[in-house]
Amino acid sequence: MHIHILGICGTFMAGIAALAKQLGHTVTGSDAATYPPMSTQLEDLGVELFSGYSADNLKQLKQPPDYVVIGNALSRGNPEVEAVFNQGLPYISGAQWLSEHVLAKRWVLAVSGTHGKTSTSSMLAWILEDANLSPGFLIGGVPENFGVSARLGDSLFFVVEADEYDTAFFDKRSKFVHYRPRTLLINNLEFDHADIFPDLAAIQRQFHHLIRTVPGNGLIINKFCEKAIDDVLKQGCWTPGETIGADWTANALSDDYSHFEVSYDNKVMGEVNWDLIGEYNVENALGAIACAHHAGVPINYACEALGKFRSVKRRLELRGVVNGIHLYDDFAHHPTAIAGTIKALRQQKKNQRIIAVLEPRSNTMRMGIHKDTLLSALEAADVVLLYQPADMDWSLFKLANLLKNAKLFNEVEDIIQHLVANTASGDQILIMSNGGFENIHNRLLTAL
Repeated sequence: MHIHILGICGTFMAGIAALAKQLGHTVTGSDAATYPPMSTQLEDLGVELFSGYSADNLKQLKQPPDYVVIGNALSRGNPEVEAVFNQGLPYISGAQWLSEHVLAKRWVLAVSGTHGKTSTSSMLAWILEDANLSPGFLIGGVPENFGVSARLGDSLFFVVEADEYDTAFFDKRSKFVHYRPRTLLINNLEFDHADIFPDLAAIQRQFHHLIRTVPGNGLIINKFCEKAIDDVLKQGCWTPGETIGADWTANALSDDYSHFEVSYDNKVMGEVNWDLIGEYNVENALGAIACAHHAGVPINYACEALGKFRSVKRRLELRGVVNGIHLYDDFAHHPTAIAGTIKALRQQKKNQRIIAVLEPRSNTMRMGIHKDTLLSALEAADVVLLYQPADMDWSLFKLANLLKNAKLFNEVEDIIQHLVANTASGDQILIMSNGGFENIHNRLLTAL
């Protein structure tokens, strides 16, 4: 089979490409721009890439594709999409292709929720791997234990990061509706993705559709006593459940949560001693352990496996230390995640100065949906540097004035020069963005 992927350089679609190659298919693809490291990874897989969208890309293929997989960032009017339609080529979404060609007849373990999906999916895949179950997985990041974001695996089990974002311009359901999990984790649920959902209720409706697909002999694991999730479950649930915070609990054995006990049904079942920090990561760990337990992994085995877990790229990732200054990269782009990340770093670093650098890049953030909660999310940092993109719908000026020690910048280079001039040994620089942020991490390390 030959599949041609539009939007191939996105993490999810690149994962689809990797899985298709492992199945023995011919894979080609186009994206608005192809550049390392994703282009290099895809070329190493033997994927022919086209930079830019054009009807000519389809003409250059050796034979017409059996499927054109269209990413959810594309829409009508795109020249290559229009060519697919005009030529009558079969097309499909990435989520549906995954469901039909990979997930069918697998035991799908789906990790959903507003925050923590990538980290928890990575933890779960690693627990199953360490238990010699060789799972397949598709994760929206690169787990350092594996070095890749997707693989087929050699067993019944498949871990998927279950995203609530819409499937494609021709399928406005959430992607996770296609996955039909046997084990479902709902980590948490808040309003996000304001570019496609008008309110929280619209997101909850999609989660209700997801719950409808879980079999009666499966398991739904969710955070205990979280109203947004409880309201979804009240819409209808036909599957047994367990909760994080009641059935599954943790007891911190260190201030930064790098060491904790795991209890199930009020019985201590094991301890985790790992490199990660933060209460939010403990909750992620409990979810991963609970999912793995449903798949047959003993709890103490799962705890021991997490002791060897090496986190995920861009999740409080230490990018370098220069002259005693630590530079971290984190994907946090929602006030809850921002607050949790700063809190975790504070618990570990105690009295050391934390300098938070934020690029409000997500569509929801740029629309100003979270502007009223950003103040409380950032105030635990000692210094806050805010970047104001040119195309934002609102100004960060008021926020910068309300924070106790904040500055507003319009140029990334100005942020770098400010940090060079105003940091000292012992400072912890935390850069938060869900994008590349103009390569600020490497540029700052060089400048320091």
